[in-house]
Amino acid sequence: MSPSISRRHLLRTAGATAVVSAAGPLVGNSPAGAAVPPRVAGIGVSASPFALGQVRLAESRWLDNQNRTRAYLQFVDPDRLLYNFRANHGLSTRGAAATGGWDAPTFPFRTHIQGHFLTAWAQLYAVTGDTACRDKAVHMVAELARCQANNKAAGFGAGYLSGYPESEFTALEERTLDNGNVPYYTIHKTLTGLLDVWRHIGSTQARDVLLALAGWVDRRTARLSGGQMQTMLETEFGGMNTVLTDLYLQTGDTRWLAVARRFDHAAVFDPLAAGQDRLDGLHANTQVPKWIGAAREYGATGTTRYRDIATNAWNACVGTHTYAIGGNSQAEHFRAPNAIAAYLKRDTCESCNTFNMLTLTRELFTLDPDRAALFDFYEQAWLNQMIGQQDPADRHGHVTYFTPLEPGGRRGVGPAWGGGTWSTDYDSFWCCQGTGLEMHTRLMDSVYFHRDTTLIVNLFVPSVLTWTQRGITVTQSTSFPVGDTTTLRITGDAAGTWAMRIRIPGWTSGATVAVNGVAQDIATTPGSYATVTRSWAAGDTVTVRLPMRVVLRAAADDPDVVAVTYGPTVLSGDYGDRSLGSLPVLDTASVTRTGGSSLAFTAVADGSTVGLGPFHDAHGHNYTVYWKAGRPLAGADSVDFAGARKGVDGGSTGGPGAGSSAGGRP
Repeated sequence: MSPSISRRHLLRTAGATAVVSAAGPLVGNSPAGAAVPPRVAGIGVSASPFALGQVRLAESRWLDNQNRTRAYLQFVDPDRLLYNFRANHGLSTRGAAATGGWDAPTFPFRTHIQGHFLTAWAQLYAVTGDTACRDKAVHMVAELARCQANNKAAGFGAGYLSGYPESEFTALEERTLDNGNVPYYTIHKTLTGLLDVWRHIGSTQARDVLLALAGWVDRRTARLSGGQMQTMLETEFGGMNTVLTDLYLQTGDTRWLAVARRFDHAAVFDPLAAGQDRLDGLHANTQVPKWIGAAREYGATGTTRYRDIATNAWNACVGTHTYAIGGNSQAEHFRAPNAIAAYLKRDTCESCNTFNMLTLTRELFTLDPDRAALFDFYEQAWLNQMIGQQDPADRHGHVTYFTPLEPGGRRGVGPAWGGGTWSTDYDSFWCCQGTGLEMHTRLMDSVYFHRDTTLIVNLFVPSVLTWTQRGITVTQSTSFPVGDTTTLRITGDAAGTWAMRIRIPGWTSGATVAVNGVAQDIATTPGSYATVTRSWAAGDTVTVRLPMRVVLRAAADDPDVVAVTYGPTVLSGDYGDRSLGSLPVLDTASVTRTGGSSLAFTAVADGSTVGLGPFHDAHGHNYTVYWKAGRPLAGADSVDFAGARKGVDGGSTGGPGAGSSAGGRP
């Protein structure tokens, strides 16, 4: 984003299915996109996720979220989304109405959202085989190809593709761009969407449009000096290093890796490579995509500096900039390390940041699959912020931009785009609406990983894994996090000896693993993986129990400010329509579970009884996530998700895991 005009300022001032054969050729017709060349795994990769089509969600809150997003993706009219592209490239808008919000015809960085739609349509097709979503993606790609083909008449360079003139890039390069546009940010979204349509649907037309646009980026940036390029990178550019590295890994063409490395932002990368946290004051979501790119660049080059940048960034963000729900930042910006209690505001935890931190976590896990702390954090943010980001009462599953953490906050209420306001069908199109589409069409993508013949179980959600490479199906059944037990049943050709590794979260104690009802004599150390190695047979069942307890997690900048958790779940107080001027004072020993089939709790705060429940279910009422501790914290060690064990009196982090036993009754 331009340093002189913030996204926040802009938002205050800015006011049909096609026949596949007609829209461009498809290679193959299966969700797997078998005709697309396989992506190179990358250097240093020790574990791999399963393809989207190999894991599906079973009945659960997760599946409900996916289905609401699916309904929206089936509903939205791609011709309305094409309005700005067609108008900019000199083509008829075909009578389609323009869209609003961040995609309005006068909004500076219009046409960022279309890339998110392409990705979400492609992902949903890969996951469910939804042909309506496939056809919408293919139709949009065909129309983007027509826009691109008209570039000469429109006065643009070959391959250019956007909803605003190419002259915006000239102004960007000359540092005269003053309208708040972030041109490469939008180009990144388009490139990524095209790449996903190629990978998941198998569209050769998407590949061709993608390569032409990437070629334009190459030519545009090749003429700049290193100094000019670094100066230009002061303006938000999304994950340009990520998508171009992905293009290299997909095609094997080193040209794209060279272009990707032009987007290495030295002012951000150099301190992180040295292990320095200089995030204070930086626009948060401008930085996280760069870190993802660094992880991908490590996989492409083996250069350990890239790995160090990504790892150090994750450690800093999760360890000292993360709220109890797994999100980070306030008013879109990082604050000083450990500044948590001082920034409990309406505009905390921008959803894009959390989405991108989940992506970074997933990347780092492929490099270090023994580090259970990575998925302790992933679970924290995935469960507590992202599932509740979506409005369960909206059939199109609209989402929030921020997740308010002020006392008396409420999702879906706030001025304009701020606070927790819900997105809309055609009149918002914020960045967080775009990443929300992606999030809720890939909720299952990190439940399972594999490492050679080893199956890794990272998350506990009703789901079915079809491990086609081994002829095995794994069905996970659970009421988690309401219940503390999950079962994994193996069917198919399961003969042979192989290992199942199950994450034992840092928040549990006394975990047990049984096979066919027989307890296994294996290590179940919190914050590690329990490994079952055996000669499996069809019908074998693994039962995992992860005991939960109430824990208070203190903010590092004020140990008297705490969040209440039960196992992985952050509990919030239900204050109905009551306004809160300050944090309620909680009797920390009073937290008591009252529901056996739900996560219902009560506590005493400010001398009165208040109901508590999972924050991801805190919809339709005012809430508080943080409290003032009404008595000194007591209890044993806590576990922070960056991987260190700390005592309560030892300055435990205000991030995801710091805390103590509340003494409540489970």
